[in-house]
Amino acid sequence: MATKYLHIPRLRRIYVWELPVRLYHWLNVLAIIVLVATGFYIANPLALMSQKEAANAFTMGWVRFLHFTAAYIFFFNFLFRIYWGFVGNKYANWKQFIPTSKRFFKEIWSVIRMDILFQKNRPGQREHLSIGHNALAGLTYFFVFLLFLVQCLTGFGLYAAMSDWWLPQLFAWVPAFFGGDIVMRQVHHWAMWLFILFTVIHVYLVFYHDYVEGRGEISSMGGGWKFIEEEFFEKEKPHTPNPHKP
Repeated sequence: MATKYLHIPRLRRIYVWELPVRLYHWLNVLAIIVLVATGFYIANPLALMSQKEAANAFTMGWVRFLHFTAAYIFFFNFLFRIYWGFVGNKYANWKQFIPTSKRFFKEIWSVIRMDILFQKNRPGQREHLSIGHNALAGLTYFFVFLLFLVQCLTGFGLYAAMSDWWLPQLFAWVPAFFGGDIVMRQVHHWAMWLFILFTVIHVYLVFYHDYVEGRGEISSMGGGWKFIEEEFFEKEKPHTPNPHKP
């Protein structure tokens, strides 16, 4: 009776996500949670019954304060991520997010075929593997960064009318660009819903890849390390002919 042995791949520990990237990620998570929660309240506040004077309760004032504070954190965190895309390691570089070669588009199709259409590799076709973001995820994050920009423009555009500080006043032109406060407010609101949709899909895919691939997708955003099959690096080594063979 033949005995079947389970193939256990050799794994290499790779430091992928640097500390600034991890801090940016979790600071962004906290800021977005606060922004969404307070944004819902500001758009449709509760009718709170209280015997206190309105000036003493100051409920909406505190909610708005939290929203504006989180907005500043989100804004400067976003600026930092743009900067780190130029000075960080290759996994944080902007080349991971912007298509710069035909291989990028081939990998996008490979990810769609295997992760979304659940098709297997054809004979002779190497399975895609990205140590950082795969090409589809990178392109998706690029559009999310554009969504970040829209939220910053519309948010500070709304804030410019009620603030005398020079920073919000830099966005005083935004309402006219969007055709008025009403349209700009609607854009800001619907962009929030796109954030929520992206978050749901993002969390699902992180758990999915961690379960299917077992490369430490979840823990990597805590410690920065991933575990990649050693066979991948063997395949990626350039072939050097043996000078002793004819």
